Amino acid sequence: MQNPFETGHIKNYVLLYVSVVVIMILFFFATSLFHDVAVVEQRVFEQESKKEKKQERSDEQNSSKPQFKVLEKGY
Repeated sequence: MQNPFETGHIKNYVLLYVSVVVIMILFFFATSLFHDVAVVEQRVFEQESKKEKKQERSDEQNSSKPQFKVLEKGY
């Protein structure tokens, strides 16, 4: 096998790498130029409702039956 550094193959590898990077950049610019987003919706998260839900869940857990039953030893 020939050494790629001595035969000049390294130049071909670098050119291949550079061409792939250039193509990726061109595709990025093409997709970003033709895809205009006028308005981005902003979501508003209500903190109070989350707190109320947590309180309701804790109340439900406290009032419900215990999740685990103690097994009696029957010898």
